[in-house]
Amino acid sequence: MINTITGKKDLIEYLRGKSASFLLSLSNTKTANIEGITQAGIPGLIYLTPTLDSEFVCTGEVRSLENIAETPKGVPTPALITRAIHLLKPYSNIEVLNLGLEIKPKVDYFKLNDFDINPSNQIDLGAQIDAMGVFQKGLEFGKNYETKDDYIILAESVPSGTTTAAATALALGYDCKDLFSSSFKTVPNSIRTQTINKALENIDSKDELFDILGKISDNMLIFNAGFILGLNNKKPLILAGGTQMACVLLIVNKILEIMGGEFDTSRLALCTTKWVYEDKNSDIKALLEMLDFEINSYYADFDFSLSSHPALKLYDEGEAKEGVGAGGCLVYGLLNGLSKQQITNQVESFLG
Repeated sequence: MINTITGKKDLIEYLRGKSASFLLSLSNTKTANIEGITQAGIPGLIYLTPTLDSEFVCTGEVRSLENIAETPKGVPTPALITRAIHLLKPYSNIEVLNLGLEIKPKVDYFKLNDFDINPSNQIDLGAQIDAMGVFQKGLEFGKNYETKDDYIILAESVPSGTTTAAATALALGYDCKDLFSSSFKTVPNSIRTQTINKALENIDSKDELFDILGKISDNMLIFNAGFILGLNNKKPLILAGGTQMACVLLIVNKILEIMGGEFDTSRLALCTTKWVYEDKNSDIKALLEMLDFEINSYYADFDFSLSSHPALKLYDEGEAKEGVGAGGCLVYGLLNGLSKQQITNQVESFLG
């Protein structure tokens, strides 16, 4: 039920039945305002997607809007999967990381970590991120982060984040054209390519790593690269996500290359969904094989073949693939004995 993409299955087997803290990193990039570039939410209100996702994962309710975010084609947010797993086999702890939100989530009791980071600008106009500052905040948070749980699941919700991730990896010199996924079944390549090409034109040959990231990236990618390096293998860490989390690792890789540092990744893994792994328009394995360090990566062999709900069938048709930690949470659920039927029934119960 859990398949290996790269590395060995030992790490994931070691985590079987163990407790996890779930960290949800959220940010807005104004890149999502470019018409037709993303379908991760409600047109005109895409900026609310991470806010609503975190409210739903924490409380089972959306509070900053009347209805849960779904795409124009009716695909409900992957937050449903993350919440379903939590109800069936709760994460010991849920924390929210505000990495530059337009609207803060309305959640009481849950720890909302605020880092005083602004939403980033759209990348074709220059993202205007204090990349070194954001990275250092991630580094410090990783160094100081403590949990009584056995491991950490780190997830994200960033609308149009696959576009900023693709642009970032290209700007850093990786040969990764067409390897990044999209919230769409059919990637809106002309809009996306135009946006990325314009963004790449802003890069100057004299720009150093953090200058490049400041112009073309997003806060989540930069902060989480810092978090990984700051945590420095002291706890097992699951990066719950697809090609965006792969880009976080590509940034870590580039930092280590420049610094000439050694980095132990024996307790680091990326976990994603079957929908990402089997996506014909992207290639997560190829992205992970660009790293200079070993990485364990896995996907949950889960789909909605047991469901007759038309909204969920869209996942199996490739209309949504990952987000809000869905892949990592499915892996967590399977490690804790949940069945495909149990998970499907729980997700269906949210949709009436």
